[in-house]
Amino acid sequence: MKIVIAGGTGFVGKALIKLLQDYGHNLFVLTRHQSKIDNGVHYVQWLQPHQPSVELFEGVDVFVNLAGVSLNNGRWTKRQKKAIYWSRMTTTLEIIRIMEILTKKPKVFVNASAVGIYPTSTEAIYDEDFTAYATDFLGTTVHDWERHAKRAERFGIRVALARFGVILGRDNGALPPMLLPYKMHVGGTIGSGEQWLSWVHIDDVARAIYFAIMNESIHGPFNVTAPNAMRMKDLGQTLAKVMGRRHWMPVPGFAIRLALGEQSKLVLEGQHVLPTVLEKHHFTFQYPYLTQALEDILNARK
Repeated sequence: MKIVIAGGTGFVGKALIKLLQDYGHNLFVLTRHQSKIDNGVHYVQWLQPHQPSVELFEGVDVFVNLAGVSLNNGRWTKRQKKAIYWSRMTTTLEIIRIMEILTKKPKVFVNASAVGIYPTSTEAIYDEDFTAYATDFLGTTVHDWERHAKRAERFGIRVALARFGVILGRDNGALPPMLLPYKMHVGGTIGSGEQWLSWVHIDDVARAIYFAIMNESIHGPFNVTAPNAMRMKDLGQTLAKVMGRRHWMPVPGFAIRLALGEQSKLVLEGQHVLPTVLEKHHFTFQYPYLTQALEDILNARK
């Protein structure tokens, strides 16, 4: 298949490209950098004054949109929140514009999303049928992101919305900062410890996206989270055990809020999210349990 990926140079994009190459697909990655061909992948410059010809995208079977400023890129100042929001809206709307012009429409559009669309809670359990979305900055951003992506349905394109949980990987994502306190022998529970962390291994993220591409019955939102979420206190204890470190020095919530500001919500508040759609379609997680995932990631780092 001919597959176009926006955001292909990021954490998830790199893992997805590797998987898609293993299956022999023809890949085009939209980038702000100069166009080039590298290791069989066509990198195409876009969102610049000289836009690529739309003819380049004729015959594309799949569009995948992973583009957007990272949520972990510094404090959520007013300027940073604007960048987080508009980086997602701009890329999504440009993809919609391209697809609208194409004579032959792609079969499917997979757009990134996030479990931040669900309200934070220590008690509730969410699946894709829940529609009372969060109204904070992250919830509003994700809701608008999905709303724009759904415009592709007007052209008869199947739209699948990948609501990512907290992605764990070797060199990027949420895990490296979590490891640091334990490496320094000062790891412990963050905040109350009762907040949920709906995590997922990076390899399962790439596999879930490909599963949604290939499975024509998946449309609308699908949660990309391991089936066994954990409370933060349990996650810390598991991390300490796998690393062979102590879990003993708690980090109070006020200290995190002081250091991170509004961004602290990412670690002090959370959601218990189930991958119901993926499981109903018989997707098999390689890493359904945190211990498995951490052992794979940490062993690969050695």
